[in-house]
Amino acid sequence: MKNSAVLKGELLQGKHSALFKDIYLDESLLDYQNKRYADAVAKFEELFGEKEVEIYSAPGRSEVGGNHTDHQLGMVLATSINLDAIAVVSKTGENIIRVVSEGYDMVEVDIEDLEEKAFEEGTTIALIRGVAANLKERGYVIGGFEAYITSDVLIGAGLSSSAAFEVIIGTILSGLFNDMSISPVLIAQAGQFAENVYFGKPSGLMDQMACSVGGLIHIDFKNPEEPVVEKVPSDFEAYKYSLCIVDTKEFHDDLTEDYAEIPAEMKKVAAFFKKKVLREVDEEEFFQQIPGLRSVLGDRPVLRALHFFEEEKRVESQVHALRNGEFEEFLSLVKASGDSSFKYLQNIYTNRAVQKQAMSVALGVSESVLKKHGVSRVHGGGFAGTIQVFVENSFVEEYRNAMDKVFGAGSCHVLKVRQHGGIQVL
Repeated sequence: MKNSAVLKGELLQGKHSALFKDIYLDESLLDYQNKRYADAVAKFEELFGEKEVEIYSAPGRSEVGGNHTDHQLGMVLATSINLDAIAVVSKTGENIIRVVSEGYDMVEVDIEDLEEKAFEEGTTIALIRGVAANLKERGYVIGGFEAYITSDVLIGAGLSSSAAFEVIIGTILSGLFNDMSISPVLIAQAGQFAENVYFGKPSGLMDQMACSVGGLIHIDFKNPEEPVVEKVPSDFEAYKYSLCIVDTKEFHDDLTEDYAEIPAEMKKVAAFFKKKVLREVDEEEFFQQIPGLRSVLGDRPVLRALHFFEEEKRVESQVHALRNGEFEEFLSLVKASGDSSFKYLQNIYTNRAVQKQAMSVALGVSESVLKKHGVSRVHGGGFAGTIQVFVENSFVEEYRNAMDKVFGAGSCHVLKVRQHGGIQVL
């Protein structure tokens, strides 16, 4: 804990720049981060007064491989990025959690009352209450605190702003009351629980895991209670490539049905074989039964299952390629993943609004502009939002200019792979 006024002065003087360079990996961002953190402390003081505080951070994430495989207990390749949520926090002696997120009103959660509440579905309060309830159920100490949270993780852009929020709440509880002893995996699981049960969104665990653990990670969800997580080499700079995210400015409003249909249809295929998820289905048997599946379920569930089985193999191949320094092979697999998502998974646009195909346009323009200078694919859940692009460093500005012309200034974001997940910063 450090006095907020003292900490604010240190930030304005740049005394923590070396720490920010380690976290955010971009020297050009140091002035921005120092001011951002100092402004966050000032806002905290405006809300709660000058106090002893700590600062926590949780990054956004980018999925690199394994599009819509996690909810079938499959494998994914995902990375944390150098956009994050930060929280200025002070412990209180009360049993109330008070949180103000930038641009929103204060919310309060009484930790003596952590029961699920139907009327809170879809709210920030539901996420806070759900994370606290799950960690308490697991035997960890929870307590009251005050926090101001600000985030530069793009909202509605597939970078998991909600997962970053869940992870930062879990990390705060770990730091303030449990000496940072709660593992990143458990914090991720608490976040997923909050999102699934209290918030009411049927998401997999990939988003929270990538935000919580940090770095480029290969996750195998075969046993969801104990997922296998391994770090993968992620020095894209060594290959002179940048990771870009292009925001098409098309939001995810009214797309819950489209997202929900993907796991639902995959599970229908699994149920045909008397299994719960596709991970439990024998691939050879699936191919033998395609005629019967088509007659019972129709074609789209079959196509989405085809995507799952091939995407599982691609993730393993991506990890192998990166471990062996075969970057061109890795890029070809990224493109193959995107092609499969477009053709078989069919999550590039909703067929309920065929005139809204911003992601299709982004992918088409990218392929035309990039040629041999990079590859692009859908990013995140799909249907709207962002695409992911690996671009040669020497071609980044030309590509950025092309995409900004189509989708507006600032649409193309050049990111770095952050090695830290949810952490206490100061």
